[in-house]
Amino acid sequence: MYLDSAKKAEIFAQYGASATDTGSCESQIALLTYRIQHLTEHVKANHKDHATNRSLVKLVGQRRRFLAYLKKKDINRYRAIIKALGLRK
Repeated sequence: MYLDSAKKAEIFAQYGASATDTGSCESQIALLTYRIQHLTEHVKANHKDHATNRSLVKLVGQRRRFLAYLKKKDINRYRAIIKALGLRK
């Protein structure tokens, strides 16, 4: 499986406050970004997989809502996570 508990803990440790910090916006945005990247590669190889494409669109929308919330609450944390994940140009 592409996303096991060890990989999740690694993502949470890198972008959250600790390895068990699963609720912060930064850690959730990082996890969604990892999943989006994986599904993007899958959709490129399997262009007729419409269910996965729909899931990808839903994940992108969910990440966008997290980013909008974080931007409204704390612009410095928003800028830091955008820079760390390389989401904007």
